[in-house]
Amino acid sequence: MSYRTILSFVMASLSFSVASSSVLAQSYPSRTVTLVAPFSPGGALDLVARTMAQKLQEQWGQSVVVENRAGAAGILGTQYVAKASPNGYTILLGATTTHGINPSLYKKLQYDAVADFEPVSLVATIPHLLVVNPSLPINNLMDLAKLSKTKPMAFGSAGIGSPHHLAGEMLKTKLKLDFVHVPYQGSGPALVQLMAGDIDFMSVEVTAAMPHIKSGRIKPIAVASSKRIPSIGLPTFAEQGVSDFEVTAWYAIFAPKNTPKDIVAKISDALAKAVATEDVKTKFAALGATPIGSTPEVLREYVGTEISRWAGAVKSSGATAD
Repeated sequence: MSYRTILSFVMASLSFSVASSSVLAQSYPSRTVTLVAPFSPGGALDLVARTMAQKLQEQWGQSVVVENRAGAAGILGTQYVAKASPNGYTILLGATTTHGINPSLYKKLQYDAVADFEPVSLVATIPHLLVVNPSLPINNLMDLAKLSKTKPMAFGSAGIGSPHHLAGEMLKTKLKLDFVHVPYQGSGPALVQLMAGDIDFMSVEVTAAMPHIKSGRIKPIAVASSKRIPSIGLPTFAEQGVSDFEVTAWYAIFAPKNTPKDIVAKISDALAKAVATEDVKTKFAALGATPIGSTPEVLREYVGTEISRWAGAVKSSGATAD
């Protein structure tokens, strides 16, 4: 077979592949799409997933089913999607933990947060609040720093290597103080112990904190975002003299690597329309979340930045999960 014949065959194959991909995108979705939520039902990620699934289903006229595959800090569900067929029918709602923290926390992670996925779109962010037991004479970060110099203080978390844990470690570094870390099996149990007075403070998502703030059982003293949250009006860390301190839970859609770009673009466009609707804005506001649509390129860059940022926090904390 001549070189020219081989080249013609290769070019024809490439043309057929591109054409096939375009046809698939035009007909996508033609059956049920599974959106994998790598954490248990009932949490913020699950609620975001179900909201997005409903809106995608409304746009496409096809079923979009949320499948919870929880376990091992989101690893089980995430690696499941990484190994799924790259056809757009199995996608993932990833988060800070799965694509920001785990790459540094686990030395033997069974998926590559960058190489194994096609980024689709950011969906939402939920900032953390620093909350304290209301019996303590703490109303701001300065009060916290002063009190910590007179008595040992402990902070709780949702587990070793969780955003809650790493936020506490970053605060130790920023304030140049020493706090005792007490890990729990989730932010719920940690909040229970905070209200009981067994720990003094913790960093936690607005979603989880708000019911207890409203009941007066915990007190917020700072929001870990660049701007105040209008519904709370709480000063940011920066306003209180602690710069570059942002802890935000973020949620984004990912597809398996090699999912056709046309399909990725179609999902991304649908998500952008979904987060712009008034009912999604209302639902997310109730969660303390900000709806965000993005291009795949923006999400790719964001993930890279988050991996680098959390790598520093993991290293300084000494946390490891292997």
